[in-house]
Amino acid sequence: MAKKKCVAQYKDESSMLRNRRGQMNTGEQSPVSTHHESTQENTEDDRLSEGDSQSLNGTSAQHDQGIYSPNNEAQSTAFFLLVVLLSFSTRLYKIMEPPHVCWDETHFGKMGSYYINRTFFFDVHPPLGKMLIGLAGYMTGYDGTYPFLKPGDKYEHHNYWGMRGFCASLGSCLPPFAYLTVLELSQSPTAALITAAVLAFDTGCITISQYILLDPILMFFIMGAVLSMVKFNRQRYRPFSAPWWFWLVLTGVNLSGALGVKFVGLFVILLVGMNTARDLWSLLGDLHLSLMDFGKHLLSRVFGLILLPLFLYVTIFAVHFVVLNKSGPGDGFFSSAFQSRLIGNNLHNASMPEYLAYGSIITVKNLRIAGGYLHSHWHLYPEGVGAKQQQVTAYLHKDYNNMWLVHRSNDSDAQSGEPDLVRHGDIIRLEHKETTRNLHSHLHEAPLTKKHFQVTGYGINGTGDPNDLWQVEVCGGRKGDLVKVLRSKVRFLHRATGCVLYSSGKTLPKWGWEQVEITCSPYLKETPNSQWNIEDHINTKLPNISLSVLKPHFLEILLESHIVMIRGNSGLKPKDNEMNSKPWHWPINYQGLRFSGVNETEYRVYLLGNPVIWWLNLVSLGLYVVMVAVASLALHRGVQLDKRRIEHCRVLMEGGGLLLLGWLLHYVPFYTMGRILYYHHYFPAMLFSSMLTGITLDTLLQSADLWLRPPYSHWLLRGGQAMLFLAILESFYMFHPLSYGMRGPLAHDPDSTMAGLKWMDSWEF
Repeated sequence: MAKKKCVAQYKDESSMLRNRRGQMNTGEQSPVSTHHESTQENTEDDRLSEGDSQSLNGTSAQHDQGIYSPNNEAQSTAFFLLVVLLSFSTRLYKIMEPPHVCWDETHFGKMGSYYINRTFFFDVHPPLGKMLIGLAGYMTGYDGTYPFLKPGDKYEHHNYWGMRGFCASLGSCLPPFAYLTVLELSQSPTAALITAAVLAFDTGCITISQYILLDPILMFFIMGAVLSMVKFNRQRYRPFSAPWWFWLVLTGVNLSGALGVKFVGLFVILLVGMNTARDLWSLLGDLHLSLMDFGKHLLSRVFGLILLPLFLYVTIFAVHFVVLNKSGPGDGFFSSAFQSRLIGNNLHNASMPEYLAYGSIITVKNLRIAGGYLHSHWHLYPEGVGAKQQQVTAYLHKDYNNMWLVHRSNDSDAQSGEPDLVRHGDIIRLEHKETTRNLHSHLHEAPLTKKHFQVTGYGINGTGDPNDLWQVEVCGGRKGDLVKVLRSKVRFLHRATGCVLYSSGKTLPKWGWEQVEITCSPYLKETPNSQWNIEDHINTKLPNISLSVLKPHFLEILLESHIVMIRGNSGLKPKDNEMNSKPWHWPINYQGLRFSGVNETEYRVYLLGNPVIWWLNLVSLGLYVVMVAVASLALHRGVQLDKRRIEHCRVLMEGGGLLLLGWLLHYVPFYTMGRILYYHHYFPAMLFSSMLTGITLDTLLQSADLWLRPPYSHWLLRGGQAMLFLAILESFYMFHPLSYGMRGPLAHDPDSTMAGLKWMDSWEF
């Protein structure tokens, strides 16, 4: 009887808490309290069970209201200050070393320069991270002139410390944020300190925070969102108070920041969304809460966690478009209308003939986002890939080899006065201006899309064969309709085979210069892949019109930017001989990344997590599952537990469960991704794994009295904690050269600083 009541009281904890809140708010006696009073006259066992249940309720309420003893509060404050000191000192140490470009600094440093110079570029990630890097550089005196050409290039006199220091400062916030998060979830300063030590002394977290990268910025917003969410949950008994609104709004701000840096931010949005749904479901079941009050809760969360983040996210792009108003290397990824808004682009405030004519020089752009310009060059298709004729591809950048001449099918272009205009249904020939080869197709299969036909450049000086003829079709047009520059959607039907000119979106191998495959598709359905528009149009015999009327609206360019980013992400495939990390490699620390240097004469930095810490995280994941299973079984069987043990169960199941969910959401989706993956993609998930380690190991050590009696249990507890912290510190001392740089012999040499530490053959230091 007593055991069943204990289990029921545990399962009904959230209901009891809601009833207590209703009692505090209304001054009425809760049904749970009435039930307790009515059962006080039961048997001795029942009274003991009721006492345990009330202790559970009191413990949970105390936890939710954040009531500390003065000693605990002072201890947690001292631990927090220590964590801040250690975190910033480990990240900012040797921040200027090495004084050359390391790994992806060549990309994100260059993009920061683009913001300073207001030059438009394309990247597969949203713009916030690069904007902040550029702002940090600008505020610390960097002038945006360094080219960031390749890893290993010396910075020389250029000011790069501001951008590195900014990223390192945000990375330094991760251990303090994790400390506060675990402290809120567990109310244990020791669990929080274990978590902070794991992150503060992890060589991987240190390395990835010290360079001009997006990862420390992304993880800053992810951890900020999780901390704000946990703090907001603590305010459940103070709805609509100033702290309640503060943490709700701050959660939304951090969510927009995480998504504004990388699309990986969607995972933390999903975590917060699931937590919010659970919270609202609990509120809906609170009978002391009117539907009007529930509606207020719902609308406030819609505002703070949906509308506000969405507004901020859109604002990030608005600033991005305003700042980057000059033509740059990213133009070719976007539509002609998009390009017309960029200063310096040939379409900006440009004028050109309105209608396509014979004898014109044109560029032809595919309407598939990032479909590219119709392009050719002197290189031939290799042996065994269709006919060994000149390659025709789609190229994403503006180039002289994108130019084509428009001819009649019968080669009779010579005419006096105004040239004839090209119309819907006309048969034309397109001659590549640079090589004088005609756009050509035949029944050979395409290089990658085997059910399509190959497209080549054929002939010389405009002389070819009937396979060079194409029929112009204006989409939605009728015979005789004119072809409008930029505005008409055009298809080119091959006269001999009946197929349609098509950009497959597939990337050719190195023999095709990794440009996009062009085919002739026998499937005639209208799709953006088979639709083209005339972008550049040069014909001195025709009058020009202004193109300013073609500039798109903000929502149009916002939508186009996201389509380009998403397709760009999906197009990141492994190149020939390029190492592609596997998700199963990451938790076991199977292989790292070279940030700088290869041989013993170079300054070497290697991104690799502290093996002791990463394997401890992996073991803790298994321990957590076992411990939760044992705790669940004990509660289900009605085992008598004191209130401290019940609190441990609650922390494991609620706090630990939230962190396990965060780890799964930030890790498992990578198994479904077809794009190229790298080791550093695991670091957001590693944050959650490390926080779960703190809770799991602290709970395990606090349970020493299950095996030993006092004072031996206390000795085991303190000894275990001391050994854990010593192991973390010793492993950091052994592996710190990975983060702070190595010179001299490699690890296989007995004289190396890393001699004997290459514990796995896959490590490359």
